[in-house]
Amino acid sequence: MTISAADSPAAHAPTDVRAVISDFTQRDRIHCHVLKRSICSDVVAPKALTFPNPVNEYAARSTAGLVVVLAIVAIVVNSPIVYAILALGFALRVMAGPRFSPFGQLSVRVIAPRIAPAKSVPGPPKRFAQAIGLTISGTAFVLSLIGFGLAAQIVVGLVVIAATLESVFGFCLGCVAFGLLQRAGIIPETVCEACNDISLRLTAH
Repeated sequence: MTISAADSPAAHAPTDVRAVISDFTQRDRIHCHVLKRSICSDVVAPKALTFPNPVNEYAARSTAGLVVVLAIVAIVVNSPIVYAILALGFALRVMAGPRFSPFGQLSVRVIAPRIAPAKSVPGPPKRFAQAIGLTISGTAFVLSLIGFGLAAQIVVGLVVIAATLESVFGFCLGCVAFGLLQRAGIIPETVCEACNDISLRLTAH
Protein backbone atom coordinates (compact mmCIF):
# COMPACT_ATOMS: atom_id res chain seq x y z
CA MET A 1 0.00 0.00 0.00
CA THR A 2 1.38 3.38 -0.97
CA ILE A 3 1.20 6.16 1.60
CA SER A 4 0.86 9.61 0.14
CA ALA A 5 2.71 12.58 1.56
CA ALA A 6 -0.60 13.90 2.88
CA ASP A 7 -1.17 10.67 4.86
CA SER A 8 2.33 10.55 6.40
CA PRO A 9 2.69 11.08 10.17
CA ALA A 10 4.66 14.26 9.59
CA ALA A 11 1.76 15.73 7.61
CA HIS A 12 -0.59 15.43 10.58
CA ALA A 13 1.92 16.83 13.07
CA PRO A 14 1.51 20.37 14.40
CA THR A 15 2.84 23.11 12.16
CA ASP A 16 5.84 23.89 14.35
CA VAL A 17 6.78 20.18 14.54
CA ARG A 18 6.56 19.83 10.76
CA ALA A 19 8.78 22.87 10.41
CA VAL A 20 11.42 21.33 12.66
CA ILE A 21 11.23 18.01 10.76
CA SER A 22 11.60 19.79 7.44
CA ASP A 23 14.37 22.01 8.74
CA PHE A 24 16.37 19.10 10.16
CA THR A 25 15.88 17.08 6.95
CA GLN A 26 17.39 19.92 4.99
CA ARG A 27 20.21 20.38 7.45
CA ASP A 28 20.95 16.66 7.35
CA ARG A 29 21.94 17.10 3.70
CA ILE A 30 24.50 19.78 4.57
CA HIS A 31 27.55 19.60 6.79
CA CYS A 32 26.65 21.35 10.01
CA HIS A 33 29.90 23.27 10.33
CA VAL A 34 29.21 25.37 7.21
CA LEU A 35 25.98 26.76 8.63
CA LYS A 36 25.95 30.14 10.32
CA ARG A 37 23.50 28.93 12.94
CA SER A 38 22.78 25.25 13.42
CA ILE A 39 20.67 23.13 15.72
CA CYS A 40 22.25 19.92 14.47
CA SER A 41 24.46 19.45 17.50
CA ASP A 42 21.46 19.85 19.78
CA VAL A 43 19.56 17.19 17.85
CA VAL A 44 22.39 14.70 17.46
CA ALA A 45 24.18 15.01 20.82
CA PRO A 46 22.53 14.61 24.22
CA LYS A 47 22.29 17.93 26.01
CA ALA A 48 24.29 16.56 28.94
CA LEU A 49 27.27 16.03 26.62
CA THR A 50 27.49 19.58 25.30
CA PHE A 51 30.30 21.93 26.26
CA PRO A 52 29.17 25.22 27.84
CA ASN A 53 29.51 28.38 25.80
CA PRO A 54 30.37 30.86 27.17
CA VAL A 55 32.35 29.74 30.20
CA ASN A 56 33.43 31.50 33.38
CA GLU A 57 37.07 32.50 33.04
CA TYR A 58 37.70 32.28 36.76
CA ALA A 59 36.24 28.79 36.97
CA ALA A 60 38.48 27.70 34.09
CA ARG A 61 41.55 29.16 35.78
CA SER A 62 40.61 27.51 39.07
CA THR A 63 40.31 24.17 37.31
CA ALA A 64 43.73 24.73 35.77
CA GLY A 65 45.15 25.28 39.25
CA LEU A 66 43.72 21.98 40.45
CA VAL A 67 45.17 20.30 37.36
CA VAL A 68 48.61 21.66 38.27
CA VAL A 69 48.38 20.01 41.68
CA LEU A 70 47.27 16.65 40.27
CA ALA A 71 49.89 16.77 37.51
CA ILE A 72 52.66 17.38 40.03
CA VAL A 73 51.38 14.45 42.11
CA ALA A 74 51.39 12.32 38.95
CA ILE A 75 55.02 13.23 38.27
CA VAL A 76 56.08 12.46 41.83
CA VAL A 77 54.18 9.17 42.11
CA ASN A 78 54.90 8.21 38.47
CA SER A 79 52.14 5.59 38.36
CA PRO A 80 49.86 4.71 35.43
CA ILE A 81 46.91 5.00 37.81
CA VAL A 82 47.54 8.67 38.56
CA TYR A 83 48.22 9.43 34.90
CA ALA A 84 44.93 7.72 34.07
CA ILE A 85 43.07 9.87 36.61
CA LEU A 86 44.63 12.99 35.09
CA ALA A 87 43.64 11.93 31.57
CA LEU A 88 40.14 10.97 32.70
CA GLY A 89 39.61 14.44 34.13
CA PHE A 90 40.53 16.01 30.80
CA ALA A 91 38.25 13.56 28.98
CA LEU A 92 35.28 14.45 31.17
CA ARG A 93 35.84 18.16 30.61
CA VAL A 94 36.20 17.73 26.85
CA MET A 95 32.97 15.75 26.83
CA ALA A 96 30.77 18.08 28.86
CA GLY A 97 32.78 20.86 30.47
CA PRO A 98 32.48 20.91 34.26
CA ARG A 99 29.27 18.87 34.39
CA PHE A 100 30.90 15.49 35.18
CA SER A 101 34.33 16.72 36.26
CA PRO A 102 35.04 16.83 40.02
CA PHE A 103 37.58 19.60 39.46
CA GLY A 104 35.10 21.46 37.26
CA GLN A 105 32.32 21.23 39.82
CA LEU A 106 34.61 22.33 42.63
CA SER A 107 35.76 25.31 40.58
CA VAL A 108 32.31 26.37 39.42
CA ARG A 109 30.47 25.90 42.70
CA VAL A 110 33.08 26.64 45.35
CA ILE A 111 36.29 28.32 44.20
CA ALA A 112 35.32 30.72 41.37
CA PRO A 113 32.38 32.38 43.19
CA ARG A 114 34.80 33.34 45.97
CA ILE A 115 37.30 34.91 43.59
CA ALA A 116 35.25 37.41 41.60
CA PRO A 117 31.98 37.80 39.71
CA ALA A 118 31.76 35.52 36.70
CA LYS A 119 33.54 36.68 33.57
CA SER A 120 32.23 35.09 30.38
CA VAL A 121 34.64 34.01 27.66
CA PRO A 122 34.09 31.82 24.55
CA GLY A 123 33.78 28.08 25.19
CA PRO A 124 35.23 26.43 22.05
CA PRO A 125 38.84 27.53 22.68
CA LYS A 126 38.57 26.15 26.20
CA ARG A 127 37.35 22.82 24.88
CA PHE A 128 40.22 22.75 22.41
CA ALA A 129 42.68 23.38 25.24
CA GLN A 130 41.17 20.56 27.26
CA ALA A 131 41.49 18.27 24.23
CA ILE A 132 45.20 19.09 24.04
CA GLY A 133 45.49 18.29 27.74
CA LEU A 134 43.74 14.98 27.12
CA THR A 135 46.16 14.14 24.33
CA ILE A 136 49.22 14.93 26.44
CA SER A 137 48.03 13.18 29.60
CA GLY A 138 46.81 10.21 27.57
CA THR A 139 50.24 9.94 25.99
CA ALA A 140 51.82 10.01 29.45
CA PHE A 141 49.49 7.25 30.60
CA VAL A 142 50.48 5.01 27.69
CA LEU A 143 54.19 5.74 28.18
CA SER A 144 53.93 4.89 31.87
CA LEU A 145 51.97 1.76 31.11
CA ILE A 146 54.66 0.38 28.80
CA GLY A 147 57.47 1.19 31.19
CA PHE A 148 58.69 4.61 30.01
CA GLY A 149 58.13 6.37 33.31
CA LEU A 150 60.69 9.12 32.79
CA ALA A 151 59.18 10.01 29.42
CA ALA A 152 55.73 10.14 31.02
CA GLN A 153 57.03 12.53 33.68
CA ILE A 154 58.54 14.82 31.04
CA VAL A 155 55.31 14.82 29.04
CA VAL A 156 53.19 15.68 32.08
CA GLY A 157 55.66 18.46 32.81
CA LEU A 158 54.15 20.17 29.76
CA VAL A 159 50.74 19.99 31.42
CA VAL A 160 52.18 21.60 34.56
CA ILE A 161 53.66 24.45 32.52
CA ALA A 162 50.52 25.11 30.45
CA ALA A 163 48.11 24.82 33.37
CA THR A 164 50.29 27.08 35.53
CA LEU A 165 50.34 29.75 32.84
CA GLU A 166 46.56 29.65 32.65
CA SER A 167 45.90 29.47 36.36
CA VAL A 168 48.36 32.12 37.51
CA PHE A 169 48.67 34.46 34.54
CA GLY A 170 45.46 33.84 32.63
CA PHE A 171 47.44 32.78 29.57
CA CYS A 172 45.77 29.85 27.83
CA LEU A 173 48.21 28.23 25.41
CA GLY A 174 45.55 25.95 23.93
CA CYS A 175 43.26 28.91 23.37
CA VAL A 176 46.01 30.83 21.58
CA ALA A 177 46.60 27.78 19.37
CA PHE A 178 42.85 27.66 18.67
CA GLY A 179 42.92 31.32 17.64
CA LEU A 180 45.88 30.81 15.32
CA LEU A 181 44.22 27.80 13.67
CA GLN A 182 41.00 29.77 13.22
CA ARG A 183 42.82 32.72 11.70
CA ALA A 184 44.57 30.29 9.33
CA GLY A 185 41.19 28.89 8.27
CA ILE A 186 41.89 25.40 9.63
CA ILE A 187 39.15 25.82 12.22
CA PRO A 188 36.02 27.35 10.60
CA GLU A 189 34.90 30.72 11.96
CA THR A 190 31.46 29.24 12.59
CA VAL A 191 32.95 27.05 15.34
CA CYS A 192 33.43 30.17 17.44
CA GLU A 193 32.07 33.39 15.96
CA ALA A 194 32.73 35.24 19.22
CA CYS A 195 36.43 34.42 18.87
CA ASN A 196 36.93 36.41 15.68
CA ASP A 197 38.16 39.52 17.45
CA ILE A 198 39.40 38.17 20.75
CA SER A 199 40.89 34.75 19.98
CA LEU A 200 44.47 35.89 20.51
CA ARG A 201 43.94 38.02 23.60
CA LEU A 202 45.62 36.60 26.65
CA THR A 203 42.39 36.86 28.66
CA ALA A 204 40.19 35.23 26.03
CA HIS A 205 40.14 31.61 27.11
